[in-house]
This record gives sequence, structure tokens and C-alpha cells, in this order.
Amino acid sequence: MLLVGGYAQRWHLGSRAGVTETVARWRELAARGAEPAVFPLPHPSWRNTAWLRRNPWFAAELLPALRRAVQKALSE
Repeated sequence: MLLVGGYAQRWHLGSRAGVTETVARWRELAARGAEPAVFPLPHPSWRNTAWLRRNPWFAAELLPALRRAVQKALSE
């Protein structure tokens, strides 16, 4: 499950945490054992360029894990 942006994250997780804090917890959320796995993501907007620069772990850590999860789901 891809939770894109703060509204989706608050709705599905019931959390009032900000987007950065929620996305930073991606390992915890993806490993909960829930099906489907949960991946919180920032909104894909051109306005998030600064956010992506401030959070390089997103592209280095979360995106590769998301790609692996999608590959696994497609091969099942």
C-alpha cells in the first residue's frame, strides 16, 4: 500500500505526525507484517524538490526497497 502524502498517511495510519517523520518510519511500517506492506511516500510534486534534497535517505534507502517490493509482488 502506497500512502502518498500527509492526508493518506493520516487517514490510514491515524497518525498526526508530519510527512517527514512518517516517511522516516518506513522500515517500521513496511515490516509490520501487514499485507500489503505499507510504504509512506511524500507527494510527488515539483514543490518537493527541496524536501528530496534535505532527505537523501529517501532515494538511497526507501526507493530501492520499494522497487524490490514491487518486483516481488509482480513476480508472484
